Amino acid sequence: MNEVSFLGRILIIAGVILVLVGIVFVFGNKIPWIGKLPGDIYIQKKNLTLYFPITTSILISVVLSLILMLWSKR
Repeated sequence: MNEVSFLGRILIIAGVILVLVGIVFVFGNKIPWIGKLPGDIYIQKKNLTLYFPITTSILISVVLSLILMLWSKR
């Protein structure tokens, strides 16, 4: 495989990832459990709001790792 073909594949994969991230941004608030799992930290004070979606991040990481693992074995 030459360098131009490899670069083309990388650009296509990056584009697909950007489209998926865009879809999550558009429809993310319509998925009720995203960001509200047990373990997600949400602190709200008078003029300070902190939000750490630890459990949601771990769940997304595991799902993406499984998808990429299955895809790489193909």
